[in-house]
Amino acid sequence: MSITEVTVENFESTVLQSDLPFLVDFWAAWCGPCHMIAPIVEEIASENTGVLRVGKLNVDEQEALARSFSVMSIPTLILFVGGQPTAVITGAMPKAELMRRLSPHLAL
Repeated sequence: MSITEVTVENFESTVLQSDLPFLVDFWAAWCGPCHMIAPIVEEIASENTGVLRVGKLNVDEQEALARSFSVMSIPTLILFVGGQPTAVITGAMPKAELMRRLSPHLAL
């Protein structure tokens, strides 16, 4: 599964109107932990096709959107289900821990 670039222009149609849970990875190019978690997010996206959609939102390019969700540190992952934020996960962590936090919200 491909990862979608999330912007203010496509946020509503891509994330809020998604028929599947949508995980948004708030990141920045200068963020070391963001680069650490990126391959994990990519694995989760490819392993959960049909169950979960995944997108990346660059906080430097989409400051207002990041601010609207009170993203104060990165990486922050927000899971939207039915257009509502249902889980907020901050910081880099192993894949098993990330899935442990996401699984209760997914139809796995």
